[in-house]
Amino acid sequence: MKIKVNDQVKILAGKDKGKTGTVLKTLKNKDKVVVDGINIAKRHQKPNNANENGGIIEFPAPIHVSNVKKIEEKGIKIVHITLHVGLGTFRPVNVEDVTKHVMHKEHYIMTKEAADTLNEIREKGGKIYAVGTTSVRTLETIMQTNDKFVPASGDTSIFIYPGFKFKGIDGLITNFHLPKSTLVMLVSAFSSKENILNAYNEAVKMKYRFFSFGDAMLIK
Repeated sequence: MKIKVNDQVKILAGKDKGKTGTVLKTLKNKDKVVVDGINIAKRHQKPNNANENGGIIEFPAPIHVSNVKKIEEKGIKIVHITLHVGLGTFRPVNVEDVTKHVMHKEHYIMTKEAADTLNEIREKGGKIYAVGTTSVRTLETIMQTNDKFVPASGDTSIFIYPGFKFKGIDGLITNFHLPKSTLVMLVSAFSSKENILNAYNEAVKMKYRFFSFGDAMLIK
């Protein structure tokens, strides 16, 4: 869904994190909105997400998918699943023992069509690449319980950190995440802490953009 004039919004990252305000105007050419004098990037694309209302933010990762048609022309199937992102996604881990961290719950939905397509891909030897950590949480929630994709909906509080055994994905496209976040732990679990630290050091060196509207990386 597009952000419109007079919408009430809350800044979730950056120097103005935590501030709330009313959208005063949108700057179409600059892909920005003005919120009570605060400029933030406008969340306007939803190439692979938001079939259902309910999340507090549109998934950042699909913003990097700019031409779905070209992807499909290469024989790549795009499968739509839903996870309603909650504010807990952005809550840092403040405990020494990560197993003590209380994970937030988020509502997920996988249709029969999506489940059947994903199972068919696996049966034919294909690979499944998740676009965004939110997609990973839905896919792994279902696979950890069923060992295959099934139509399902419910609330998940799955916490993925190093040592986790992945069953649902072969690759991941994701942004560069906030330090001390559950999302950094998720990508470290899929790759390794060393690889992720190296990637982040390279990103800083090359002046990549971080967080929700920044650059992305492919992990496989």
